[in-house]
Amino acid sequence: MSRERPRRAVLPPVQENIEKLEKVINDGNFYGAQQMYKSISARYVAVQRFSEALDILHSGACIQLKNNQVTCGAELAVLFVETLVKAKIPYDDETLDRIRKIFELFPRIPVPHKLEDDDSMHELTEALGTAKTSVEGCSSFLKAAIKWSMEFGAPKTGSPEIHVMLAEYMYSESPELDMTRVSYHFVRGNNPPKFASILVNFMGKCYPGEDDLAIARAILMYLSMGNLKDANYLMDEVKKEVESKQLDLGESDLIQFITYLLQTLLRDALPLFNMLRANYKSCIDREPGFNELLDDIAEKFFGVRRRNPLQGMFGELFKMM
Repeated sequence: MSRERPRRAVLPPVQENIEKLEKVINDGNFYGAQQMYKSISARYVAVQRFSEALDILHSGACIQLKNNQVTCGAELAVLFVETLVKAKIPYDDETLDRIRKIFELFPRIPVPHKLEDDDSMHELTEALGTAKTSVEGCSSFLKAAIKWSMEFGAPKTGSPEIHVMLAEYMYSESPELDMTRVSYHFVRGNNPPKFASILVNFMGKCYPGEDDLAIARAILMYLSMGNLKDANYLMDEVKKEVESKQLDLGESDLIQFITYLLQTLLRDALPLFNMLRANYKSCIDREPGFNELLDDIAEKFFGVRRRNPLQGMFGELFKMM
């Protein structure tokens, strides 16, 4: 006598689960709701009902973030992207909009500027800790989304729109600003005007001598990807904004080098390129990674082969991504 196979439990309509979970959130039980979002979505994934699982995870990430539960919201956001991968969902405008909706709910943390007493110092410490948690959570989510996009139909460097989201959030919210990472994502994005504005904004609050480094780094990163058009646009736009805001960019040796380099790359002039590197060696050496980027540029524009394509700063950033 053959034994009957146990019947799978019938899953209720997804909206019923979403409404039930939202009630748990509204009652203030954020941790309990989190465990339920994870377990219930996993049941839908197990029977390959990916669309419903995605609806649950998206709803959960959004409502947790709306309630300032950043750690919970970020975890569900990452699970949402992991489910996109399991379901082999293609990169398209509809899914990009869903990712953008989650991203826009990550909090912007106001940091107190006046430290008048112990209370304000405590507020500052608390705000910085919250901002760090938010940046880590948002970065994990968007980096996972970039990786998904690379696999399922975006350009080979990942979704330009998601790169811009990550760059903007890192710049505006990171307690310890890293302009190298911000620039890394902007040059893979599709918004050079925004990048120019952020560079000019950075000039107004950075330490002396960091402004020309940031601009040169951005230009060299664009060029290392073979993107002469956006490199020229960025340089022109920065100069316009600096002039309109009556800031002092100055003509440092590094800015002179970048200006001459952009002109050199418009023609087949490898000897002139090498001469520029030799003549401006001292300012190029202010940041060791610049030589690695220039090696990439020599390969892209003049066919000069590198000995190790993943060496140096840029290679390390690439491997981290």
